[in-house]
Amino acid sequence: MKRFDSGTLIPGSTWRAEADNEAEVVRQAVEKLKTLNGETEVRPDMVERIKERIVDTGDTQTRH
Repeated sequence: MKRFDSGTLIPGSTWRAEADNEAEVVRQAVEKLKTLNGETEVRPDMVERIKERIVDTGDTQTRH
């Protein structure tokens, strides 16, 4: 399981994105950023910052 904690990039933010793979975590995080900020596009450098902060939780269970 992979996870991105928004507070590692956005001070004071508490949401997280979690999925079995990095691509899905990035997709979730980008969608959340768009929703929260009303953005239509998230810059590539922001996507890279998200990727740099994704951690492996060590949890191998699939979530349903």
